[in-house]
Amino acid sequence: MNTVLAANPLIQVTPGLMIWTVLCFGATFFVLKRLAFARIQQMIDERRQRIREALDEADKARAEARQMLEEHRAMMVEARSKAEEILTHARQVAEAQKKRMRDELEADRKRRIEETTRQIEAETQRALELIRAEVAELTVVATQKVTGKVLDQADHKRLIEEAVRELDFSVLEGSAGRS
Repeated sequence: MNTVLAANPLIQVTPGLMIWTVLCFGATFFVLKRLAFARIQQMIDERRQRIREALDEADKARAEARQMLEEHRAMMVEARSKAEEILTHARQVAEAQKKRMRDELEADRKRRIEETTRQIEAETQRALELIRAEVAELTVVATQKVTGKVLDQADHKRLIEEAVRELDFSVLEGSAGRS
């Protein structure tokens, strides 16, 4: 087995080669430490710092997003509340307008009824006056024809008053007042 190991030159222990290998490794390590390791470490530190800043910014962005989400939710709640207030106010205004229109219509209806009643009463009075005048004239004409004489002014007046007193106009006046 020893012979197999000795046959491979890479596995053979050669003291001079070992020393040179250790010296070259040490020199290379020293040069790398002086020139490259500091720069590599600096790049690693810078990258670590950028990553830390990026994580901090991400945390800030996440916090801002949460805050904006909460603000948005609060605004939505407020908007719904205001919408409800507006709807309630609109309903109240509509009810008030409806009531005002009903009141105006009722007042207009009453005013028209009163006006119509006054017109009916005035027409009734005019009709009664016309009827009285006609009755008086018919009485005078009938009296003249029955008696065959022309009546003077005093007789004329007396006959009209008697005829009008005999007629009962209260029935006509009462029915006009009721309608």
